[in-house]
Amino acid sequence: MFAMRLYQPASIERNPIQPADLSAPEPGPGQVRIKINVCGVCHTDLHTAEGDIKPPALPVTPGHQVVGVIDAVGEGGRESALGTRVGVPWLYEACGQCEFCRRGEENLCSQARFTGFHVDGGYAEYMLAEARYALPIPDAISDEQAAPLLCAGIVGYRSLKKADIQPGEHVGLFGFGASAHLCIQVLRHWGCDVSVFTRSLGHQDHARGLGAVWAGVAGQDPGRLLDRAVIFAPAGALAVRALELVRPGGTVAINAIHMSDIPSFPYQTIYGERTLRSVANATYQDGAEFLQLAAEIGIRSTVNLYPLKDANQALRDMKESRFNGEAVLTIDAS
Repeated sequence: MFAMRLYQPASIERNPIQPADLSAPEPGPGQVRIKINVCGVCHTDLHTAEGDIKPPALPVTPGHQVVGVIDAVGEGGRESALGTRVGVPWLYEACGQCEFCRRGEENLCSQARFTGFHVDGGYAEYMLAEARYALPIPDAISDEQAAPLLCAGIVGYRSLKKADIQPGEHVGLFGFGASAHLCIQVLRHWGCDVSVFTRSLGHQDHARGLGAVWAGVAGQDPGRLLDRAVIFAPAGALAVRALELVRPGGTVAINAIHMSDIPSFPYQTIYGERTLRSVANATYQDGAEFLQLAAEIGIRSTVNLYPLKDANQALRDMKESRFNGEAVLTIDAS
């Protein structure tokens, strides 16, 4: 099978993800094999490719927004699953036994493994998945539309929940890429006013087109205090800026697996029962809830298609904010 593999991290401009010809994997007990149709491209893939976060072993096949069809099942698996269209998100599996897993917080499991990081992911024609963590894709959502939902959407949805957002509140989104352009659609469905902070004029226009009541840069003021804020850009200074703009009793949630350090700030900035919290990955339940919500309210991803062999180019274009929304790799007989 054809795959794009990371052998050694390097600047994405040096094309660190290289083509490879591999044998198609065979599923073990509890696993399924997926014939991949599409795979979304995420900032976490870029952080992995450039060495900001380091997989435990190389080489590895990146990609954790995978949509495809089950074409083989491991020992003890259900033959009826064959032909089912599923998605594979960032959370590949968790132990199922620790205190976090028992509480339904498997995203915090210390033994969790992640797709395209601990195990080979979706930049390939086939991959293996743990059957109990594969997410059924609603029929109403196409492959290309589903891919961005599997990380940008699911983790964004968890961020909205962790930000304690209530219907009708004024919510600030810092950064407006793949995740934020999906979150704003959920927020508008909840009747929230949304202000967007992004340096990209194209992203500002995109935000307004999706219903933002205000769009500008982080140094500007939207004219009234925010009730809640979610940070998508991996810049620690934005956490301080968001706290400055959130009302007493408000919440700032950070949706980032990798982020620059948060600078020191005066206690008065967080005083007044403001909350600053991180968001770590997502649970299976988050995925199931969000995909159902996406189908019900008709969430639309802004998708930019690339062939699998152009994975490096897709990551470069994402790094330079050359498109709105998300890049999605189409998996064909590359």
